[in-house]
Amino acid sequence: MSAALLYAVTGLGLFSLGFYALIVQPHLLRKILALNIMGSGVFLVLTALARRAPGGMPDPVPHAMVITGIVVAVAATALALVLLRRVVETTGQARLPDPDSE
Repeated sequence: MSAALLYAVTGLGLFSLGFYALIVQPHLLRKILALNIMGSGVFLVLTALARRAPGGMPDPVPHAMVITGIVVAVAATALALVLLRRVVETTGQARLPDPDSE
């Protein structure tokens, strides 16, 4: 198994794990963490796809996209945490309402 394939499989696993947690967890902070895990999975897949051929030079464009994505992810996480804090101040809880209880 090559390193690129290992990165791609690990990235897909992280994305799947984050997607599952995003759907299952009602707590908003856990949803934010799940989105970050999904983003990390995408970054790993992009890094794995940057390799063109065995022994060849890697493509710099996916690496630049990953670096840009990390910056955007940090900013989006900060915004989500501010919004989470506002929701907690307004409603007193950091959970989504249960649709079955209505």
